Amino acid sequence: MSIITNVAASASTQAPNIVFILADDLGWADLSVYGQADFTTPHLDALAGEGVRFTQAYANSAVCSATRFALITGRYQYRLRGGLEEPLVRKAHVHGLPPEHPTLPSLLRDAGYDTALIGKWHLGSLPTFGPLKSGYDRFFGNYGGAIDYFTHKPGVGDAVARDLYEGEVPVERVGYYTQLLADEATRWIGERSAAKPFFLSLHFTAPHWPWVGPEDEEISLGLKDLFHYDGGNLATYARMVRSLDKAVGQALDALKAQGLADNTIVVFTSDNGGERFSKTWPFTGQKTELLEGGIRVPTLLRWPARIAPQVSDQVTATMDWLPTLLAAAGVAPHADYPPDGESILPVLEGDAPAHPRTLFWRYKSQRQRAVREGRFKYLRINDNEFLFDVEDDTLERANLRDKHPEVFERLRTAWEQWNAQFLPITDEVITHGLSPDIQADRYVPDLSQRGM
Repeated sequence: MSIITNVAASASTQAPNIVFILADDLGWADLSVYGQADFTTPHLDALAGEGVRFTQAYANSAVCSATRFALITGRYQYRLRGGLEEPLVRKAHVHGLPPEHPTLPSLLRDAGYDTALIGKWHLGSLPTFGPLKSGYDRFFGNYGGAIDYFTHKPGVGDAVARDLYEGEVPVERVGYYTQLLADEATRWIGERSAAKPFFLSLHFTAPHWPWVGPEDEEISLGLKDLFHYDGGNLATYARMVRSLDKAVGQALDALKAQGLADNTIVVFTSDNGGERFSKTWPFTGQKTELLEGGIRVPTLLRWPARIAPQVSDQVTATMDWLPTLLAAAGVAPHADYPPDGESILPVLEGDAPAHPRTLFWRYKSQRQRAVREGRFKYLRINDNEFLFDVEDDTLERANLRDKHPEVFERLRTAWEQWNAQFLPITDEVITHGLSPDIQADRYVPDLSQRGM
């Protein structure tokens, strides 16, 4: 697709605003535009129709905080100790995002952008780490990984403190968290004008557990355990996703009301694949697994001033957003911290065809490892190794390692060479990210039960 040329000249010469919307644990087919047939997501479907719908977008990790390290730095998360925590839980006060590390918000802020994070941080806790220390001018949201949607606590009981902050000060709010974030984003956008560009990270916790919809406050107050194995069903999950869709629509309406929609880049994606109630068809696997369902994520982009509506087959990953958005803003990455991601802006503008990418993953003591190169994917789970053609075999059922031994060996060797560049995953790392009652082995998929 070629660049749109009939937009006002002023829009093409001004630095674009950027709104980056991140869902939490949203599955590949949880949006109706990606295949959900049990309920509809009209606002996100409309966003897809007005912009770019990606068919081969990946998260940098199969869990949340690791992907967020990649998003904010534009680099493989394994370059930082905090990025090894999958997810960052027990050691959030020790291994967070170093304040001195350049980030997407800090680079844009230094280029004259107003910056704000509204929603989930999950990159380290106070007093050492936090959004205001890493490039954001304003923060409203939660520092940790998950909170109850009504009590805004990371656990159950009166003694548990709320994880809800304005900057670095705890605050109280009444209401369903997804809607609270939408309201805060709407207010913040309403204060903006065309005079100064802005970067808004709108990072929802939805549809992450606990499994409660906007009408389920009594259920929320009755929970004995916030972890995902307490309650939930498909109907509740549908309400959670529809609430997310409504919240996104509210933020998009705020842009239109301010006359800022044309020259605002809006990105919508997820931090990893879906959880137990998600729809991931035509893929298999889910969050914590390097099967496609655990890392392939729905991804949308809209920028009416410069990019025409299209469906993009470009293979991309979370870490590509930093170089892509910086390029759109005319800002250079920090020379001492070169991105591992690549700018896909030329592809989206029609100046270059979709090009091959080689992407790498590892998870939990290297028991899971994966490489995507062209149509092929190398996957290892424990001592089981596979080669899949993920374009033809989306369910990852036919192991082609014996049919294409040269491809299998090349990708396996490439993973070893890639892995040698990064911090190792030690036994000490494995246990840090897990809650006391969760064993590491529960996070390793058993492919033998899936016909493999």
